[in-house]
Amino acid sequence: MICKLPFLYFSIFLMSICSIYGQNISLYHQFNGHYDFTFVGNTMNLGENNETPGCVDLLLTSSTANLNLASTQTIQSAYLYWAGSGLGDFNVKLNGVEINAQRTFLNTNSLNDLNYFSAFTDITSQVISTGNGNYTLSDLDISQTLINESGYCNFRTNFTGWAIVIVYKDPSLPLNQINIYDGLESIPDAVTINLTSLNVVDNTDAKIGFIAWEGDADLAIDETLQINGNILSNPPLNPANNAFNGTNSITGSNTLYNMDLDVYNIQNNINIGDQSAQIQLTSGRDVVLINVVVTKLNSQIPDATIVLNNNSQTCDSKTLVLNYTVSNLNCTSSLPAGTPIAIYANGQLVGQTQTAAIIPVDGSENGQLTVTLPNTIPINFTLVLAVDDNGIGTGIITEIAENNNTFSQAFSQWETPKFNVLEPLFSCNKGLTIGTFNFSSYEDLVKINQTDTVTFYELLSDAENHTNPILNTINYTATSTPKEIFTRIQNEHCYAITSFLLNTRNCPPIVYNYVSANEDGMNDTFYIDGLRDIFLNYEIEIYNRWGKLIWTGNNNIPDWDGHASIGFVLENGIVPSGTYYYILNLNDSEYKEPLNGWLYFTK
Repeated sequence: MICKLPFLYFSIFLMSICSIYGQNISLYHQFNGHYDFTFVGNTMNLGENNETPGCVDLLLTSSTANLNLASTQTIQSAYLYWAGSGLGDFNVKLNGVEINAQRTFLNTNSLNDLNYFSAFTDITSQVISTGNGNYTLSDLDISQTLINESGYCNFRTNFTGWAIVIVYKDPSLPLNQINIYDGLESIPDAVTINLTSLNVVDNTDAKIGFIAWEGDADLAIDETLQINGNILSNPPLNPANNAFNGTNSITGSNTLYNMDLDVYNIQNNINIGDQSAQIQLTSGRDVVLINVVVTKLNSQIPDATIVLNNNSQTCDSKTLVLNYTVSNLNCTSSLPAGTPIAIYANGQLVGQTQTAAIIPVDGSENGQLTVTLPNTIPINFTLVLAVDDNGIGTGIITEIAENNNTFSQAFSQWETPKFNVLEPLFSCNKGLTIGTFNFSSYEDLVKINQTDTVTFYELLSDAENHTNPILNTINYTATSTPKEIFTRIQNEHCYAITSFLLNTRNCPPIVYNYVSANEDGMNDTFYIDGLRDIFLNYEIEIYNRWGKLIWTGNNNIPDWDGHASIGFVLENGIVPSGTYYYILNLNDSEYKEPLNGWLYFTK
């Protein structure tokens, strides 16, 4: 490229080998609707740096510009850009409010190792709050950079400035498409920028705007701005051979030193149906940095999008009920009725429908579709909803964006959890078939998938309704047996119910063979643990040591307390202290032989 050199050192040789590297201009954001754009900004140079004596003292650290929108124009978005020489000052103030850069750009002159920067922050909320009036950018200071690096002053590339891109809505405007492109490219002999994502249906009042830095009015050597091969001009402010000359098309100023806020009419330079445009910039000597390009084109095109709101499915079923919304947002025309919708599962078409009515700009339509998944679809799959899709991946509607028609979501078919069969549990009969059980281990034993949850219930209805679970599974008392316990195995969506039985058995009784009938509450009777109300047909006989039967009992008679009920009985009925013999017939099929032994009785 050819670089701008200091006054005393213009050299054809140096101009031919100077090269600059930056960040390519690319699409940042797009607006579709009743929109237009404008610029607000100001330089911080006191004069054109190529003609005005001085360097560091040529730059201010603040400057002011005025915003004056009409009452019908409502601010939609506002983007602040600031730029200058060096590696950057990324903390500034706007009307006293601290601003930190959200995005930054850097352009480097590889021959002289000189850097140029630009910064970006979305200030929409601040500008909406402030509205019309003065905007002052301050605390933009690169003086130390200029002092430390003399190359900027020697090559007269000492500059700072700022600008706000404002996109506004006005109901009186036609439906337009606003594209904002940014980056930081510099012009060598020629630089070409391809603007994509255009949709031109009418080129009336089409325009293009630029934020450029470091242009000089007195350097106009081969300096042109072209679109689609046609040189743009806006005389007398922007002659065809001096595009970057420190001017502001919004205010008509020609003293916007070392920056340009220029807007050109391009309605005769772009054609209906164009989806891209080529911008070419040339400069034979002046170093020019292109930061922002904004286009406004008349566009009447819909933009269909689709989202899945929710779905319903049942366990062990391949049927899905899908509730979705088709929207027509960020667009400039209605979406026709009958726009096709396709549903894919793992890339396989499983359902089709279409929009029912015309969807206006910024409108939407809710719909519902029931699809049945083929058996070839696995348990886990990806569901894709696609609008403007005829079932073979092809659309029938021309849209602003063709890459936002699908909604994708990972899906799992709902399955009832599998489980292991639980064996019955047994415990000793505590009387009248009452038993105490510990089935806490069954929680892990029943489930095959260890992420499932398990709960236990006394009633099937409780298990089905997930109510009144058994909380104590370690020491659970069944008041009668056999007792069926219902088990609910639950995964994220489905549940299964199984059950197991609690049973009691008559365990061997334990004989306490010492009786002390002194009414102290301890051993006052002949107590046999595990006998009464368990072996309901038991019979017991007690003999004295000479083999004489003195007492018989059963489940309906209280325990023996030392009183004789058969044979010779003393005056008070109590037998004398001594050793006695018992025979216990349990009359139970599990215990065919009688239990017998000695007991000792004392008064």
